Amino acid sequence: MRYTDDILTIPADNADNALVLGTALHTGLEKGVQAAVDEYYNSYPIITDLHVNEVIKLEYLIKKARLLLPEGGEFEKVISNTDFLGMADYLVPVENNVYDLYDFKYTNNGSNYKKSPQLHIYKHFLEPNIKIRNMHYLIVPKINIKQKKTEDLSQFRKRIQIELNRLEPYLMPIEFDYNKVIEFLIGIKHIHETTNFYKNASYFCNWCEYQLYCEKGLDYMLLPKNERRTTDKINKHTVWLYGAPFSGKTTFANQFPDPLMLNTDGNIKFVDAPFVLIKDSVIVNGRITKKTLAWEVFKEIITELEKKDNDFKTIIVDLLEDTYEYCRLYMYDKMSITHESDDSFRAWDKVRTEFLSTIKRLMNLDYENIILISHEDTSKDITRKSGDKITAIKPNLQEKVSNKISGMVDIVTRAIVEDNIYTLSFKTSEVIFGGGRLKISTKEIPLNYAEFLRIYEEGASTMDNNETQAAEKPRRSASGMRRAVKVNELEPETETLQETADSKEAHEQPEEAPDNTNNEQIEVPVRTRKRRNE
Repeated sequence: MRYTDDILTIPADNADNALVLGTALHTGLEKGVQAAVDEYYNSYPIITDLHVNEVIKLEYLIKKARLLLPEGGEFEKVISNTDFLGMADYLVPVENNVYDLYDFKYTNNGSNYKKSPQLHIYKHFLEPNIKIRNMHYLIVPKINIKQKKTEDLSQFRKRIQIELNRLEPYLMPIEFDYNKVIEFLIGIKHIHETTNFYKNASYFCNWCEYQLYCEKGLDYMLLPKNERRTTDKINKHTVWLYGAPFSGKTTFANQFPDPLMLNTDGNIKFVDAPFVLIKDSVIVNGRITKKTLAWEVFKEIITELEKKDNDFKTIIVDLLEDTYEYCRLYMYDKMSITHESDDSFRAWDKVRTEFLSTIKRLMNLDYENIILISHEDTSKDITRKSGDKITAIKPNLQEKVSNKISGMVDIVTRAIVEDNIYTLSFKTSEVIFGGGRLKISTKEIPLNYAEFLRIYEEGASTMDNNETQAAEKPRRSASGMRRAVKVNELEPETETLQETADSKEAHEQPEEAPDNTNNEQIEVPVRTRKRRNE
């Protein structure tokens, strides 16, 4: 699904995401602790105490692990020839044209990597251009402990530090075995020859990002069109705008061309856009009363918009959090409950699934602009490592839902009014929710459509250039290897993947972040480190 059909999913957003942590660890070993922290924080739209906990671990372990690496080597050494494209984590010269090879692993199952073909393959394809003397894995152990109900955050972090003091990163030497290279190449040959891909259900499915799609057929995939896009002119803008009341959000959205407002709070007095009021509908016909819940009204409007039998260009949802509450009430009625806790094994997940799948229908509508509007929430604090508290600024929506919605839009931005000056802010930090796919260099602009359009297209153009450059570089696979192997010139343009080294490490089930949805099914991505910006 990922490598042949190019089907994408919304990334998992848990603080202990193995993909994000692995990337941050590599950055830290190469560039230092602060670079790793920045890499990690920048991978999330908003930072919570759970993220600070992971940073505490990274800071301690990276400092210790760096002491084990000899100086003077080359990080992320590209291995490229007619048959293989990969990337070695660290290559250190020891004498003329002779090197030692290192690869970094953030794992508690270091011994399993003795069975991995990864370093053997790297050595095979690096030689005979250079000579590889020794091969090592740098194993950085993890801490997987949960906060007890009897301890506060300060006590839990002290216990994290105690556990960290017991850990020691170590180097694990590997003896070269040519049979592993042969097995790998045979496996790649089979991959090229395979045409039918049958389901192979096992306990490993619990660590696959495609599990729900494969087993239940739920509509939660992001299916990109198989063609290159030109970004000199953007055909569709998807934006999530949030801010305090009376900060100009609705007025700004009203500036977009040919808008239709799906309004929930009645705040349409000072805008001239056509609107549909999303609310419960009650029709009395004699003794018969028919009630249509607001969520059903919202879904019916989306169904009507999908027909495209109109001339609107912009669809605006104002306010998004109200539609989530309408969805909850709809599901309560459907499940005959009064709160999610009445059926805690299913209700939390069912409400979110219903909401997110419907919002995805909305975001997939074929209109020039899709604008989501929310109020901001400043009621929660984050406790820094030092113990001082800082206020988080984020949309007024449940955190897990917010993270999923942010993956559906191109940009999350905040409306601000100070001294009667209205601005649009793209600033993000550990306490300010934001970010997106666009590379926005300007952090603040006036709150008007023309300026926003200029910045949006500029960001999209920058992103397109970066992605073009990135496409020319190899990407990490689940075993830590850069993927792209061409065997006997069978399919010179086809990238392939050999999953071997991480099969047993997949038993390390990520720790569930404590919240009021602790019975929700965990979504864990394929164990793939994302490519780091260089």
